[in-house]
Amino acid sequence: MDGKGKIEWAEKNMRVLSRIRKRFEEEKPLDGLRIGMALHVEAKTAALVRTLVAGGAEVAITGCNPLTTQDDVADALRKEERVSCFARRGMSREEYYNALNAVLDFEPDIIIDDGADLIYLIHEKRKVIADRILGASEETTTGVNRLRSMEEDGVLLFPVIAVNDAYTKYLFDNRYGTGQSTWDGIFRATNSLIAGKKVVVAGYGWCGRGIAMRAKGLGAKVIITEVDEIRALEAVMDGFDVMTMDEASLVGDIFITATGNRDVITRKHFLSMKDGAILANAGHFNVEINVEELEKMAHEARELRPNLREYNLGNKKLYLLADGRLVNLVSGDGHPIEVMDMSFANQALAVEYIAKNAEKLEKKVYRMPEELDREVARIKLETLGIKIDELTEEQAKYLSDWREGT
Repeated sequence: MDGKGKIEWAEKNMRVLSRIRKRFEEEKPLDGLRIGMALHVEAKTAALVRTLVAGGAEVAITGCNPLTTQDDVADALRKEERVSCFARRGMSREEYYNALNAVLDFEPDIIIDDGADLIYLIHEKRKVIADRILGASEETTTGVNRLRSMEEDGVLLFPVIAVNDAYTKYLFDNRYGTGQSTWDGIFRATNSLIAGKKVVVAGYGWCGRGIAMRAKGLGAKVIITEVDEIRALEAVMDGFDVMTMDEASLVGDIFITATGNRDVITRKHFLSMKDGAILANAGHFNVEINVEELEKMAHEARELRPNLREYNLGNKKLYLLADGRLVNLVSGDGHPIEVMDMSFANQALAVEYIAKNAEKLEKKVYRMPEELDREVARIKLETLGIKIDELTEEQAKYLSDWREGT
């Protein structure tokens, strides 16, 4: 497969990022800066890398997950000028952290992270380089949660922009992106019919909402498990059954975790599941399904199809997809191009914002600036050929004047 062709196809359909890249080529807002990245290395990510280089930066990149790199894309990136790529699919844990360290050896000025492993490594073992880092941006919910905990503990060493918290990221990437790409990964791994099956979605955040919405559209009977009362109530009002995982494990045909937490599905659930149950994870880290317990319980395990592993428990067989890692990226191509267009447009603008405002930023986690968030939405609408209304002066005054009443 030609990684260069994949990148060209992605860029053709990433019209917001293309607009930003064109401006970057003219203005060079990142001239002289080094950017270290830990992201899923696939075609859309390569389009972001090329945008940053167009802005004048040098880039060093590796994967943020051992199994989500597309090697043909990584090979194509290695041929790009001012780009160093250390990613490879199927890395061991040691190789994964060696690659992260290789990015840090590049002495980056700005970090782009997904899951916060790169930022964590700086704080844990490479503090000596923290002073030169102007700031960082974080792509995903899991990473933002880790970083906010670091801020609360008073250990965060540089400012971070929570790109995940941009409306044009999580309302679209997490919901429509995860919703579609998770099912794409499941289809590729199983070739299964979804209609009529009982699908259990653990977690009703924006990712879980998207997965459940698509499952419903495919004809599945959807069950939600939650630990948050408000989200559980939302799921009920959205028309889904809500129950505990203990209850759901007795009836589910397909289980998908999207919580960002560990041990969502464990030994007791494996014991109560029906023969043939399928297990998949859409969360960032491979801790939501306790794979270690499943392996200990199994008499034997074998690979039946790419990314489909059968575990024989004696009285039944369970099927794990993508080794319990991100099913949409390990078994599929990740989020749709048009969705990542907005997410990576946010990343590009966040990096530019850090470069221009580093001296003003404190050592804390910042929400994506609203004006940049709205700029992404505005450009996206323009590329879709959609116009919207504008407030008149009278309307704007009415909305801002507390004196107006009945």
